[in-house]
Amino acid sequence: MRFLTAGESHGPCLTVIVDGLPAGLAGLEEVINRDLSRRQAGYGRGGRMQIEADRVEIVGGFLAGRTTGAPLALRIANRDWENWKDRWSAGDLPALAVPRPGHADGAGMAKYGLGDARPILERASARETACRVAVGAIARQLLGEFGILVGSCVLSIGNANAPLPDGDWVDVWTRAEASPVRCANAEAAQQMIEAIEEARDEGDSLGGTFLIVATGVPQGLGAHVQWDRRLDGQIAQALLSIQAIKGVEIGPAFENTKRSGTQVHDAYTLGEGGQVVRPTNRAGGIEGGISNGQPILVRAAMKPIPTTIKKQDSVNLQTGRPAATEYQRSDVCAVPAAAVVGEAMLAWTLAAALRDKLGGDSLDEMKAHEGAWISRG
Repeated sequence: MRFLTAGESHGPCLTVIVDGLPAGLAGLEEVINRDLSRRQAGYGRGGRMQIEADRVEIVGGFLAGRTTGAPLALRIANRDWENWKDRWSAGDLPALAVPRPGHADGAGMAKYGLGDARPILERASARETACRVAVGAIARQLLGEFGILVGSCVLSIGNANAPLPDGDWVDVWTRAEASPVRCANAEAAQQMIEAIEEARDEGDSLGGTFLIVATGVPQGLGAHVQWDRRLDGQIAQALLSIQAIKGVEIGPAFENTKRSGTQVHDAYTLGEGGQVVRPTNRAGGIEGGISNGQPILVRAAMKPIPTTIKKQDSVNLQTGRPAATEYQRSDVCAVPAAAVVGEAMLAWTLAAALRDKLGGDSLDEMKAHEGAWISRG
């Protein structure tokens, strides 16, 4: 399975081609639109979210409400296009020669030999993550056919921190979904809101961390035999490809470095019925690059958004003189939205790994292969 996205932040639309989906997958439009709406929510989002109301149009690979096995083509219109199309068509867009620290502006201008950051920021924009969320919703639908669920919650924004949740993950996700900052802890959520308000007042931005969990993942996804087949490596790459994500850990990876091996590794024990039990999950559900049957726990760190009302020191790359950054419409904090994008990328990675494991050109064939796999023991 693979996908490609195309389109610019202020262009007519975003497009996605998804290749390798099995035939027979249904209910896609509803789940895609639901997750697109979730991506647009969250305390700290900017004015763009008041303009866009993302809806998907499936334009290929879908017949009578089901995938056909052909490439799936998706289109998400940019409603803001109406405000840009005349200038866009005339090439009358304001040039941007002052790169924002922390953004793709400067590096992109150097890479492509451009004197204007406009072509870079239009594609580097997090607007592209609408495509990721659409693809992730499809992956989530496929995973659901095999009892695999994916959800998230925000753990920190700025200096406001929530305790690591435990207990029933569906309950954690339900509480997070009801929070304007996607935090399952009400007290910490209020502190996060206050931190965002303070940053807004100062013309600044905030980052944070979020936790993504996948439950019902069977043993055996991924492989230890080659570097690019290791599931944890695939997950890390997928998460780090999201705009502004700068760190990923599987399970409590950094905390584990402070303990000895016998305190970290998850023992094998026998349950009352003689089945093998793992009392702890400090491996985060993956050992040797292979899923081990426990929930997969992934934490990601998002840096503060580079675009701020408060000016930052930079250089005009056309004149070579010092200059201050110019404000481009942006969010104060997008961590709650990034958690939804993170869900999408984890779901996609697991769905692709499941497809590799089971094979099959249709959903029915995948399920038949799953039955043979399970009966094998």
